[in-house]
Formats: sequence, C-alpha cells, structure tokens
Amino acid sequence: MVAKCQVISLCRSLLRAGRKNPDYNIREYTKRRTLDGFRMNGNLTDPLKVTEAYAQGKEQLEVVERVLKVYLAYPPKTKNIMELKV
Repeated sequence: MVAKCQVISLCRSLLRAGRKNPDYNIREYTKRRTLDGFRMNGNLTDPLKVTEAYAQGKEQLEVVERVLKVYLAYPPKTKNIMELKV
C-alpha cells in the first residue's frame, strides 16, 4: 500500500522536475500531464490499482528527469516564441 504522503511527494517531484526544464513547451506539458494524471487517479480506492498508478508515476518521473538531462546537455540554439521578450 502506498501512503498518501508518498503520492503527494511524487506529485511535487514531478512538478519540480518539470519546472527545471528550460523549454516552455515541455515545462507546460509536464505540468499539465502531471496534474491531469493525479486528478484522474485521485479517486482510486483499490490498493493494487493505487500501487500500479504510483509505479507508473515513478516511471514518468524518471522519463522527465532523463529529458531534462538531455535538454541541459544539448540546449536549443534559439528560444521558443513564448520565451522571447518583446
């Protein structure tokens, strides 16, 4: 069984990892996908399904961290239109 504090910690970790990304589109996608996923699974009561959803969230956190490492190693040469200061 996964404790509520572990689920909240996972959500915060995903949001924090998404905020570190320099690309606006990936930052917003990570934020939107994280919040949607946790809202969708917020009403789960079966311990097995909660554990499966938690494991899937941990996998997604690993993916977000890998994407962040790639973007920091190979930053884009131009800024996104949303990040340009006018």
